[in-house]
Amino acid sequence: MRVPDPQALLRRMLDAAISAADPAKVLAQHLPEKPTGRCIVVGAGKAAASMARAVEIAWPDVDLSGVVVTRYGHATATERIKVREAAHPVPDEAGLAAAQEILEAVRQARKEDLVLALISGGGSALMPMPRPPLTIADEILVNKALLQSGLTIDDMNRVRRRLSLIKGGGLAKAAHPAKVVTLAISDVPGDDPAAIASGPTLPDPTAGDDLSSIVARLGTCIPEEVRRVLCARPEPSPSFDTDFRLIAVPQLALEAAAQVARDAGIATVLLGDALEGEAREVGTVMAGIAKAVRSHGTPARAPTVVLSGGETTVTIGQTPPGKGGRNTEFLLSLALGLAERPGIYAIAADTDGIDGNEDAAGAIIGPETLADGRAGGLDPTGFLASHNSYAYFHALGALIHTGPTLTNVNDFRAVLIC
Repeated sequence: MRVPDPQALLRRMLDAAISAADPAKVLAQHLPEKPTGRCIVVGAGKAAASMARAVEIAWPDVDLSGVVVTRYGHATATERIKVREAAHPVPDEAGLAAAQEILEAVRQARKEDLVLALISGGGSALMPMPRPPLTIADEILVNKALLQSGLTIDDMNRVRRRLSLIKGGGLAKAAHPAKVVTLAISDVPGDDPAAIASGPTLPDPTAGDDLSSIVARLGTCIPEEVRRVLCARPEPSPSFDTDFRLIAVPQLALEAAAQVARDAGIATVLLGDALEGEAREVGTVMAGIAKAVRSHGTPARAPTVVLSGGETTVTIGQTPPGKGGRNTEFLLSLALGLAERPGIYAIAADTDGIDGNEDAAGAIIGPETLADGRAGGLDPTGFLASHNSYAYFHALGALIHTGPTLTNVNDFRAVLIC
């Protein structure tokens, strides 16, 4: 079977994955019963503003107030809920001010009130609240070190919760005695609720863990005061009642994309929504799978599309990095692994619309990607070694620009073998 426009098909699949996690489409069905008192809405994450607007639309007759914080450029117009913007992935003073405003809002809650917490990916950086004696400057340094460390998202969240007064259940404790209901969009492998934005409304499951091995890995990148707090090993977090509801998850986004492929008569292989590891290594593995499909018809016969989600990592090391993100790094490694094998195309993007710190969601490749680079005097191996994948795909005009999508169900990868 001939696929008329492979790249257009891949782009439709990405659009379907993002649409499946649109708060305007999915939030209302997960709302709790309307409160007898006020509803104080708070939240943090790249989808926080769009979630807040969805609440306003669904509950026009409820006494709503509150404040949410989202990434710069990810705000949307609201009427009753305040929207603040702050930095991501490294926190800033604006995020600290928003976190203080959020805590003050929930502290005003009475027993008959409802605190509705809207949580999505990015909330850890957007809602900083360092544990004394630490300062926002310490939290900024730690986040920079974490982003360059190559640690898994699980280990990063262990650190973030230990250093914060608002993560690991801190927000829910501040709201007592009001009822707290959390509506969350998952951006983490496995959809662990405590890992989404570092779990501000859930007990910290790692509160008593020994973090000395993580501290050793971070080394001198973090201040001595931070090291002491991380190694202090506080008492395990007490349990408390909470109503936590996932309204969108990566698996549903992958299934929506798979349906687009099936409607086009193409088989699908879903590798899951929780793939982790170094982006370039995952790219090499995915190239092997694609070549097996092409050459041996396993694990499926062409035409087929191999789908996966999750969150890869990029370990920077001591070399000053170029422009790049984990999705473009994955794609450049994949292209090198495929070595211009005909009939194989791929797309990879962050569903929030921003891959790393750049202005693109990701990129798209085909059999001509390496040849086009060479024709332009580009050495793909060198760009990969310097973590400069964004610049490589920018030069080829292969970047994908969605703008802020106002949602976030982590990374989306699709490899189409024709």
